[in-house]
Amino acid sequence: MTVLHSAPRWSSNEGVKDALAASLGAMLVSADEEHGEILLTVARESVEDALRLLRDAHEYQQLMDIAGVDYPQRPERFDVCYCLLSVTKNHRVIVKVSTDEATPVPTVTTLWPNAGWYEREVYDMFGVLFAGNSDLRRILTDYGFQGHPFRKDFPLTGYVELRYSEEDKRVVYEPVQLAQDLRQFDFMSPWEGADYVLPGDEKAAAPAPAAPAPAPKMETPKTTDKPADTGAGEKANAEAAKPVAEAAAPAVTKTDEPAAPEPTEDRPAKKPRAKKVADTDGATEPADKPKRTRAKKTDGEGA
Repeated sequence: MTVLHSAPRWSSNEGVKDALAASLGAMLVSADEEHGEILLTVARESVEDALRLLRDAHEYQQLMDIAGVDYPQRPERFDVCYCLLSVTKNHRVIVKVSTDEATPVPTVTTLWPNAGWYEREVYDMFGVLFAGNSDLRRILTDYGFQGHPFRKDFPLTGYVELRYSEEDKRVVYEPVQLAQDLRQFDFMSPWEGADYVLPGDEKAAAPAPAAPAPAPKMETPKTTDKPADTGAGEKANAEAAKPVAEAAAPAVTKTDEPAAPEPTEDRPAKKPRAKKVADTDGATEPADKPKRTRAKKTDGEGA
């Protein structure tokens, strides 16, 4: 059975940005379309009214997520992004506001109850405050945790470390004893790459190929065509000129060697063995015992 749904399978962004920008009016700071998504930047103090308008007048019923972004080089370093979904239109928009470390953002728990968990997560990871949230506590890090891990200037090893103390019989927190530095960023595009050599990249630089070694010169082979070329003297030349037969090994003097032993007499042949008995009974029983005769079976016996 075919199930029909009022929401389209695919929604276009055509005309959406202009319609939402006209509806938000003075609350809107900028409207952009990036990476196939509508991005609306609104004033921080008007974020609750802007989201209520999008929910009630433009059918963006669901708050899917609240995310934080950190830009340390800006005076208002944090962006708080609200991801909205329209179930009836099958369309999404992103609304964002800017703030700093001390200025709170109005809560939207009055519009969506699930915003309380999302705002706690942004507070825990980035340290952004939300005015009106009655339960703004850490949600991901542990009790007594110092700092906010998703800030770009947060140390890689943190500020404190925990261990189990045998003396206190509990988990204790202590300052990190490792030598650490804050992370430094040049805010360049990761796809373009840095203009300087990063630590460790100098090892990847291939050395310039060495020039090929010159080919060795072929020297004229030395030969001893004449006796004067050997340099060994007249006596050595005379010995070398003798034929090979004369330079044979010295003759071996003959000595008296013992003669080979005389051959021994042939071993006398054994007597032939007696003929074996073919019957088994006769071979295993005494000779004086009478032999047993086997009776032949007749038809019908043993049936």
